[in-house]
Amino acid sequence: MSDPVIAQKEPIAIEVEAGKSYWWCACGQSKNQPFCDGSHKGSDFVPMEFKAEKDGKAFFCGCKRTDNSPLCDGTHAKL
Repeated sequence: MSDPVIAQKEPIAIEVEAGKSYWWCACGQSKNQPFCDGSHKGSDFVPMEFKAEKDGKAFFCGCKRTDNSPLCDGTHAKL
């Protein structure tokens, strides 16, 4: 598997709603970051479901290198 495209080198803050599913782009090619728009088709990448447990802000990984997918773990600071 190849490395994903770095969409941006900082987290993407999104207001999420409890119980709602969000599909995080794992390939980095989506034009709808941090969410999947189907750009991964034909690659080894697949989007990852994030189901919000509570209302509030979630910080999704923008660099696509996190070890805490789909949320930011600060890896972008080392790129």
